[in-house]
Amino acid sequence: MEPVITVGLDGSPESLAAARWAADEAGYRGFTLRLLHAWPLLAPEPTAVPAEIDQNYWARRLVHNAEAELRKRRPGLTVLVSLVADEAQDALLHAASESTMTVLGSRGLELVESYFLGDTSMSVAARSERPVVLVRAGTRVQAPPAAPERANDVVVALKLHGPCDDVLDFAFAAAAARNAPVRAVHGQSLPVHAYVPWGVDHDVADGVAQDARKQLEQVLHPWRVKYPGVEVADTVGLESPARAVLRAADGAGLVVVGRRRHRLPAPRLGPVAQAALHHARCPVAVVPHD
Repeated sequence: MEPVITVGLDGSPESLAAARWAADEAGYRGFTLRLLHAWPLLAPEPTAVPAEIDQNYWARRLVHNAEAELRKRRPGLTVLVSLVADEAQDALLHAASESTMTVLGSRGLELVESYFLGDTSMSVAARSERPVVLVRAGTRVQAPPAAPERANDVVVALKLHGPCDDVLDFAFAAAAARNAPVRAVHGQSLPVHAYVPWGVDHDVADGVAQDARKQLEQVLHPWRVKYPGVEVADTVGLESPARAVLRAADGAGLVVVGRRRHRLPAPRLGPVAQAALHHARCPVAVVPHD
């Protein structure tokens, strides 16, 4: 099956920003773009009825307007259109199971008013078996060559214990597609014994940082070999993982965070993913892993 990037559309500024980002991503990678609009009240395709009695008219218009803009933006891009008579979350999760990635709009901490946003986008990101990217309105597309340093960086949040291959694979592939560097970030709070009455014992802090950097280098080594053309930088922050990632995300082009696959009735996002989705100003990719 040809690789597909699916984007959920509802006509909001956030979903249109997601569609533009997804179109660019499909263009970088040579993938097909699928525009999906879901609404339970959509009817089977009518046969030649006037617009005033066609209950699918506005849905078709919404998707076709977006399609026209994206074809103009990315000539030659293969675009598929899907109108689905179903709840948005169910339709998106089904589409995500057939897609390389799913792209949705996001409003971060702002008020939720749109059908595809808020609880739906978060829920899809928490449940999908494949990567989900959340994009805010006003998100900058890939920066031109003269853009400020770091404007295209792919920031990836890493733990030093446990599986991270799926997360790194996504981050390095995204960076290679954009000809952008990867910045691997690990945040680690200092142990209690590092704190002394006058502040922080710098010897302990330096030891913790050096040990983390060695482990980080070991984790990254196979990916440097697999992607020799991707520039890689690593950062160890002696602070909470969420804080370290948000600090690194400032000015970046994409943040990649992992999410453990939960076999529970109510899957959830971890604290780093939650912090990135609520506060990072750039697109955030949530990548499930075992």
